[in-house]
Amino acid sequence: MPSLTPPRAASDTTIVKTGRHRKLWWIALALVLVIAIIVLSPIICTLAVAVAITAGVSLGKKTPTFLRFRTPTTAARALIISVVVALLSAGMANLVLSRAHTTVDEAPVAFAPASPAADEAVAVGEDQPESPAPADTVTPEPGTALAALETLEVKGRAPKTGYDRDEFGQRWKDIDHNGCGQRDDVLARDLAGAQKDGRCVVTSGILDDPFTGERVAFERGEDTSSLVQIDHVVPLSDAWQKGAQQLTAHQRETLGNDPLNLLAVDGAANAQKSDSDAATWLPKNTQFRCSYVARQVSVKVAYELWITQAERDAIERILTGCPTEQLLASDYAAGAMAIEAEPAAKPSPSVATTPKPQPTQEPKPAPAPAKPAPPADVYYKNCTAAREAGAAPVRRGDPGYAKHLDRDGDGVGCE
Repeated sequence: MPSLTPPRAASDTTIVKTGRHRKLWWIALALVLVIAIIVLSPIICTLAVAVAITAGVSLGKKTPTFLRFRTPTTAARALIISVVVALLSAGMANLVLSRAHTTVDEAPVAFAPASPAADEAVAVGEDQPESPAPADTVTPEPGTALAALETLEVKGRAPKTGYDRDEFGQRWKDIDHNGCGQRDDVLARDLAGAQKDGRCVVTSGILDDPFTGERVAFERGEDTSSLVQIDHVVPLSDAWQKGAQQLTAHQRETLGNDPLNLLAVDGAANAQKSDSDAATWLPKNTQFRCSYVARQVSVKVAYELWITQAERDAIERILTGCPTEQLLASDYAAGAMAIEAEPAAKPSPSVATTPKPQPTQEPKPAPAPAKPAPPADVYYKNCTAAREAGAAPVRRGDPGYAKHLDRDGDGVGCE
């Protein structure tokens, strides 16, 4: 039989708990909303400023604008509300950003003590081969370029007054008497796969350029010969200012044509070098710098030239990274430097003697001097004319030689 007892009514305790739960939910939602407003305050500020500007335009022009303010009163209310919201959100945004900036600034920064190994690595640097060696390093071995560097006199430059390329004699002289000019000898030495027209004239080949480290194809011609040039390792102008003025004409001519002082190089790099010494110019190819400055030292030792202090420092810095780089010998400098101007012969003492009287003879009339032969006026309009006359190639000093036949200036025209 079903119970007739009425159900129990909710107790006061249950009602109180339900009310508290609802209050907690409202508080939590309010906190989330406040946090969201604070976090999004920069965006809210931007939107409020946009609404304020639009409302101001609507009031000024009395138009609804894109927000569709139907009346000026609505626009005025929107303007006031948006300004207030913009100010409040701007304040919140400033508070949030300044607090974050302060937190970052106040964060502790840990400093680790630098290890001695790290300090030593920084002191040594990246370009180890060119770094100067400590003062207490091993003495350079005899026969090396570094040892020879110490024997060169250190002086300032002499004036360049009086310098002219012709002071160094004939260009590309056949110094080894093999019948070929020195330019062709150097090209044949330095080019790979050198091809010749006849016995001497190099017409093509491949140069592994020491200055740039790049490969250059050489082909003789008016527009292509200059791609590969013959460089004086010690520029003649530099040599003139560092002792060559005191050399004899023969010694300077030997210096200008000595294979030790000549290299086939890239034409553009040679033009960039010009007459610079090691203090102001070094090859782009760092792998060649040791050989380059060692050759400069070798030339200056062979021809008794001096160096400047800046030049010496630059060469020493490089050779310190390759202390075993050998000094090179010249096959021609020793003979040229041994020839000095012969002193005038001293007159032998004369013994006074009484000359015997001799019969006087009437002098015979002197024969009329022969008229000099008129100089040969040889002129070739072009290389075709020279070849037809059987005179090609025309070398400097030969009859008919002219600059318009020798476009590359190597002293041999119509090659």
